[in-house]
Amino acid sequence: MAVREELDAFVAKVNSNPVHIANEKDRVFQIELQESGVLQIVLTDGNLSVAEGTPHEPQVTIKTSDKNFSKLLKDDLNTTMAFMTGGLKIDGNIGLAMKLQEIVKRYQ
Repeated sequence: MAVREELDAFVAKVNSNPVHIANEKDRVFQIELQESGVLQIVLTDGNLSVAEGTPHEPQVTIKTSDKNFSKLLKDDLNTTMAFMTGGLKIDGNIGLAMKLQEIVKRYQ
């Protein structure tokens, strides 16, 4: 399954039961994938959506491989190790990157 399909499935799962994101602030997580390009995960009014490219101003940018992002979506990536070895790079608010990981964990 391609990363975009995995991300769309994750977004659908979250939006079908948004209880864990209902009180989250609106924000944009930008994902720069080495193979697939740029995607944005947009959290607005307790709902997630995906945008291609950079239509929104991101609060945090995560740069990684498609493989690592796929693992992150499955809560199967050791993010600390990936960050320390350069397999995961964060630009912007690292706390928001951790917030995305927390959201993923809630929906496993």
